[in-house]
Amino acid sequence: MHVSHLSLHNFRSYTSADVPLEAGVTAFIGRNGQGKTNLVEAIDYLSRLESHRVATDAPLIKQGADQAVVRAAVIRDGRSATLEIELNPGRANRARINKSPVPRTRDLIGLVRTVIFSPEDLALVKGDPSERRRFLDDLLVLRTPRLAGTKSDYDRVLRQRNSLLKTAGLARGSSREAALDTLLVWDEQLARLGAELTHARLELVAALRPHLGEAYATVAKGSTRDDAKIAYAPRVEAISEGDAAESIETSLLLAIGTRRNEELARGITLVGPHRDELVCELGTLPVKGYASHGESWSFSLALRLASYDLLRSEGDDPILILDDVFAELDAARREQLGELVAGAEQVLVTAAVAEDVPKSLGEHAVRYRVSEGEVSRES
Repeated sequence: MHVSHLSLHNFRSYTSADVPLEAGVTAFIGRNGQGKTNLVEAIDYLSRLESHRVATDAPLIKQGADQAVVRAAVIRDGRSATLEIELNPGRANRARINKSPVPRTRDLIGLVRTVIFSPEDLALVKGDPSERRRFLDDLLVLRTPRLAGTKSDYDRVLRQRNSLLKTAGLARGSSREAALDTLLVWDEQLARLGAELTHARLELVAALRPHLGEAYATVAKGSTRDDAKIAYAPRVEAISEGDAAESIETSLLLAIGTRRNEELARGITLVGPHRDELVCELGTLPVKGYASHGESWSFSLALRLASYDLLRSEGDDPILILDDVFAELDAARREQLGELVAGAEQVLVTAAVAEDVPKSLGEHAVRYRVSEGEVSRES
């Protein structure tokens, strides 16, 4: 799988851009703030319909514009398809495949798959649990696109249930009884959707675990510690790896009932996968708080490499995006990472200077110079 052409209209800093691409390594070189990351961000957005840099779509639209368009020609199994997403602030986004509208924008998810490395990845091990949950859910959706609907439905139920908890906590008499009766309906929906999401995360972590161990041992070659491990840690202790979704749903409902009074007092949902954690360890110690800066970087890179290896083992090569990541690594780690990903069908690299790109990638790369929003191919 690879992108053969990228077109942008009013996306980020670009009024318009048309960039032909090809399989193999492509490097976008330019000083910070020139727009090189915007190019690879657009391709990654088509993959997941989310940015790796911001939480909402509004910053993706060029200042003063009323919409943005990202369009890419994708080659997969020898066949070409044109994917397009139209970003409309304050209104529903619209998607097209080969110029034909699709019923839901999320129908684009999974048609092009990316794995992105970026400086923000250090938050995977040093940041809040929400960063690690997002990592899992992004990978879940690429692996099984229908779960995008499950995640969206769960988030909607969670918001509405939290609102009802606040209302019920303040209500009195018959109003409180009515709110509590309605809450039972939301309990069931939360448990059903939460069980599906939790079950999928547990299966994902089990599948990712062996790939992580191999990836870390390679990335951290020469390190005194190469025993990287991950485990999914539900807040509901009755839930464990190997449980069926039905069993998880029952456990969630029981935990919800147990914590009913506490939830009403605080006005927030305390049970569900939105409170779970992905535990990252080196040996017997957690990475967060105990690993060195270099070990933390190696673990973050290993999580991304493991994601790539897992997706690759189950289908096409994902597109690898290395967004300004080499500047964060020492020379040895640059070369190790470059050697690991050099065989991918398509690798897109951004760097401030050409010297940041390791020889294992740079020698055969197609290079584009990015300056003040202009993208030009170097001869």
